[in-house]
Amino acid sequence: MNLRERYDAATADLEAPFAVVDLQAFRANAADLVRRAAGKPIRVASKSVRCRALLEEVLAMDGFAGIMAFTLPEALWLAEHGLSDDILVAYPTADRTALRALAADGRAAATITVMVDSTEHLDLIEECAGGRPIRVCIDIDASYRALGGKLRVGARRSPLHSPDQVRGLAEAVLKRPGFDLVGLMAYESQIAGVGDVPPGKAARGLTIRAMQKRSRLELARRRAAIVKAVRELRALEFVNGGGTGSVEKTTAERAVTEVAAGSGLYQPHLFDYYSNFQGRPAALFALPVVRRPGPGVVTCLGGGYLASGPGDEIRLPQPYLPTGLSFDANEGAGEVQTPLLGDSADLLRLGDRVWFRHTKAGELCERFEALHLIEGERHVRTVPTYRGEGRTFL
Repeated sequence: MNLRERYDAATADLEAPFAVVDLQAFRANAADLVRRAAGKPIRVASKSVRCRALLEEVLAMDGFAGIMAFTLPEALWLAEHGLSDDILVAYPTADRTALRALAADGRAAATITVMVDSTEHLDLIEECAGGRPIRVCIDIDASYRALGGKLRVGARRSPLHSPDQVRGLAEAVLKRPGFDLVGLMAYESQIAGVGDVPPGKAARGLTIRAMQKRSRLELARRRAAIVKAVRELRALEFVNGGGTGSVEKTTAERAVTEVAAGSGLYQPHLFDYYSNFQGRPAALFALPVVRRPGPGVVTCLGGGYLASGPGDEIRLPQPYLPTGLSFDANEGAGEVQTPLLGDSADLLRLGDRVWFRHTKAGELCERFEALHLIEGERHVRTVPTYRGEGRTFL
């Protein structure tokens, strides 16, 4: 039985559209992340999973410890449900209501660490917390700069780039009562989130690999100097870095104590183009064929599940099974219908499923209330996504 037949058989009683997670692939991907981390713990990036049941599953595996949340309300919710006693919010918050709730809940305040990169963040937290203790982590700019700063590659995150800048904020934190500085974080998006073997673009691949090598060496030196400067002021619980695309590269740095990862669990198609690892597609969605407009064409219901990021073609979901299907360039993936072209179209009947892969990991869960978990040829259970539990944090 081939993969498409297995998925069709396991979900024969379900009406598409729906989303599934192949547990065998999910667990294999988790094991490979642990192998790549080489003994350092992996903090699970919840934005890439967005399903409590699957977060619980992966946190029960050896090699995973702690959660990297994407908003403070999400972190409070996960803490309330006891998913972890170590939750780091990856992005700064300006949510005064959530900050007041954090300060008022001693258990949550001992569990959750919030992100800062400026004294403005400290002022806001101080205003809401009223002097009650809050754990904080300093976010470091991990972007690569060249040509005297004229060239910059990487996500626009923290303004703190140099050891002196980070030490300065650390000193400011330590001078204020009510703050506990527990960690540092630096996310090298230009390495962890950029595949180095783009299909059909050999020259671009060479350029990416050269940039990533230079960036990796520069960041390793700078991160080590930053960690040393801050540890001269106080001991740290953790130094977090990296992501799915850079696990083994980031954990090779002595200054880093843990790595974050999440996308590699589902293996969306954005992560197919890396030379250092190859995951198994684990999260998929199925659309039903509802029209046959002509030879070599079928139309599926729905499908306009575009991913965030720059407005390019890679943000489209990818027709996966059966093979040989592609989008109509004039329509792409549509809100209510998606035409697909190719020889395989003539083999599909009304009601047949076309299986797709999303570009990014957890964003798929914002489209579906449930994930149907598949093991072998069986549909073993159905679990709610965040959306299915009535939680849409962004």
